[in-house]
Amino acid sequence: MESGLGLGTLWSGGLVYILPFLFVLTIIVFFHELGHYLVARWCGIRSLAFSVGFGPEIVGFDDRRGTRWKLSAIPLGGYVKFLGDENAASVPDRGAVDAMSEAERREAFPSASVGRRAATVAAGPIANFILAIVIFAGVAFFQGRTVADPVVADVVADSPAAAAGFAPGDRIVSMDGQDVTYFSDLQNYVMAHGEHPITVVVDRGGRTVDLEVTPRIEARDDGFGKTINLPVIGLVADGQTSSFRTEELGPVEALSYGVEQTWFVTARTVDFIGQVITGRQSADQIGGPIRIAQVSGEVSGFGLGALLNLAALLSVSIGLLNLLPIPMLDGGHLLFYAFEAIRGRPLSENLQEVGFRIGLALVMMLMVFAFWNDLSGLAGA
Repeated sequence: MESGLGLGTLWSGGLVYILPFLFVLTIIVFFHELGHYLVARWCGIRSLAFSVGFGPEIVGFDDRRGTRWKLSAIPLGGYVKFLGDENAASVPDRGAVDAMSEAERREAFPSASVGRRAATVAAGPIANFILAIVIFAGVAFFQGRTVADPVVADVVADSPAAAAGFAPGDRIVSMDGQDVTYFSDLQNYVMAHGEHPITVVVDRGGRTVDLEVTPRIEARDDGFGKTINLPVIGLVADGQTSSFRTEELGPVEALSYGVEQTWFVTARTVDFIGQVITGRQSADQIGGPIRIAQVSGEVSGFGLGALLNLAALLSVSIGLLNLLPIPMLDGGHLLFYAFEAIRGRPLSENLQEVGFRIGLALVMMLMVFAFWNDLSGLAGA
């Protein structure tokens, strides 16, 4: 009896993580592949299969254009298989193309112009960015956004802000000449500029004061059990006053907010990747499916809006990951197409095959590394 209760608790606890994870990942994968599918269709390229997940098919149907839409057993990605592909990674099957009729060849992916192939491949990551904009905008429109006036409630002792002369009650007017409307503007600006000096104009009791502060990199908890290095200056907003409020946004304002948030997340993600490469950030912050499932389960406790915002963040990350110039990823295909456009003819099949094998090895290494980080995090929890 006790064993049965234990298994039941473990199962129900696992569902808390698994269901939000599948919800988030399915949204991201579906829209990524939908981008590929729609642009391919507009370019006259026939799609044979549209799959959310890999491996054996769970359920599916054929549409009137002959595309098999299916949900597959391994929910860790997806693919669109085009006519003339050797596999789901869109490796061209030259033998199959040569054996096609003229009508079939006109709809085959390898026979399409380099521009149409590039547009089809780029559409996946672009769809991820569009999805992020729509989610950020939609959540802001329906739930509003929480903002705070850029007023300093406290200055952390021995911080860069204390050394620069900030004082409680200061209202931040601008940073390096850019107007500051909300406290989050200050936080975002500091995160984006690292350890570079920032000129800040504050309103101190009706008097304008110019200050210069240089952020300092400090280790901070990301809220999910991981430590990240962030630039900070040591200013605290007042969470006990009406300074914090929820603003309602109209459709245009919400859309503008969605674009701004997507751009900010994109810039921060690119900056993080650069810092990992240069050693300023630890690579153990890179997580895989287990980590995403954990975060999804924890975030889902804050409501649907928080879970959707996580989906938007991950959608940006997936879009950027796929744009890396690694064969097997969309960016690798685009790199090959760029060479083809410059040379006037495709790279040799042997060279492409070598590239795809290297790309597969790199992708597998990244997956193993991410899983290792996930398991290390569980062991240390």
